[in-house]
Parts: sequence; C-alpha cells; structure tokens
Amino acid sequence: MTYSAVPHHRAEGPGGAPPLLLGPSLGTSTALWAAVAPELSASHRVVCWDLPGHGGSPAELIGPGARVADLADLVLALADSLGLERFAYAGVSLGGAVGLHLAVHAPERVTGLAVVCSSAHFGGAGPWRERAALVRREGMAPVARAAPARWFTPGFIAPGLVAGVRDVDPAGYAACCEALGAYDIRDLLGSIDVPTLVLAGRDDPVTPPAHAREIADAVPGATLVELAGASHLAPAERPAAVADALRAHFTGGSWHGHAGPA
Repeated sequence: MTYSAVPHHRAEGPGGAPPLLLGPSLGTSTALWAAVAPELSASHRVVCWDLPGHGGSPAELIGPGARVADLADLVLALADSLGLERFAYAGVSLGGAVGLHLAVHAPERVTGLAVVCSSAHFGGAGPWRERAALVRREGMAPVARAAPARWFTPGFIAPGLVAGVRDVDPAGYAACCEALGAYDIRDLLGSIDVPTLVLAGRDDPVTPPAHAREIADAVPGATLVELAGASHLAPAERPAAVADALRAHFTGGSWHGHAGPA
C-alpha cells in the first residue's frame, strides 16, 4: 500500500522509542516545534506534521468545507504510513483540536494527549468564513500582518514563524479556517479516557486560559497547567517549560518546571 495522501512530516529520535506526534497551529509548520522536538526526542520518536498548504504539505489534502475530522484522518493515515498502531499526541490550537478529535473518535490509537493553547470550540463559523474569504481574495499578507499580536506577548517575536505565514497556500489556509469554524467538541469531552494534559498560555488572546479550563474540567482526570509569559504559540515562546511539561506527562515523571517566568 502507498500513502501519497499524507501530510509532510519530520521525524527525529530513536526508531524504537515510543512515538509522539506533534501537531501545528494554523499558519505555522513543523518549525513551531523546533525548540521542543529535540528535547522530547531523547525519550520518544517525535514526528512533527504540517497542515495542508502549510510547510511541505500540499493544499490539496483537504478542500473547501473541510472539517477537523478530515485533518484527524490525515494524521491517522500518516501514523499508518509509519507503521504506528498507537501513539502519543500533542498539538497546538488547530493541532490540539485534532488531538481532542482523535481522543474521542479513535481512542484505541492514542496512548496520551496534550492539548496546547487550544479549545473545544473556536467561536463559531462566521469569523472563520470571513477570514477564509479574505485569504482567498487577498492572499496571506493581511493574516501575516496581524499574526504577531495574536501569537506572542509584547516584546517577543519569532521572525521565522511570522515570515512563514506568507508562504502558506491560501487555499489550504482557508480550508483550515473552515474546519475551525465548524468545530465544537464540548459535548463529547467527557468521553475522553486517555491521559490528558491541557497547557494554556496565560496571556493568550486567541484561546484564553478559560478555554483550557473548560477542557480540563470536562475531561476526566485531566491536568491543567497555565504558563505565565506565554501567548498563543507557547512552544515558541516558552519552549523549555513546554518541553518539561510534555516530557513529564508522556513519561509519567514529575514536572520540575514552573508556570511563571524564570
């Protein structure tokens, strides 16, 4: 069997180590995890994947009217192509929504879950339809201009991530926007029975800590950690703290980091 319809991905870490898939936020690529993946690869086979139209993934993997379920199917196809029957999963924002979907609808595949700067719903379809129409009409420049204020606390910038937004395929980005607009998994969170960590950026305006608390309160046994000094892209802004929290969650150890700034 061939697996042509799978997302672009990067893997690092020992081939025989437990697999850990890392999912991106809208508008980013595997680069979002660049400072975290190497830390996790000491204990896991880490696989970072790109959304359709982002990084190295073709936009044609999904189309207009896409759903988070379609992205979850791509992740399962990727796991199948790598021979991964079961895997741990962590994702940021849209990538975290994919993880929640997998934990609800394919729990037999997921050994553990971390939901990072994400939500069980993203405000309804209207604003996302408007953004999808904007990028289809004007390209990625308007989104790129607004990204730093949404993604980072004042005074912090990750130039590579901001520059990368301009290279995203508008068709893939728009389809991902529509997936976010249609997504609402709140009524199903109580069915999740995989070990779940919820990480929130305390200064995140996109998915505020209240959204993380909503997930943690509904998922049985979930652990909630709020990171001070972090906005929406916590793996870029607080990589050491994110790596520590994920390592402790996925290896069963205790977390020796702290939520506040050093």
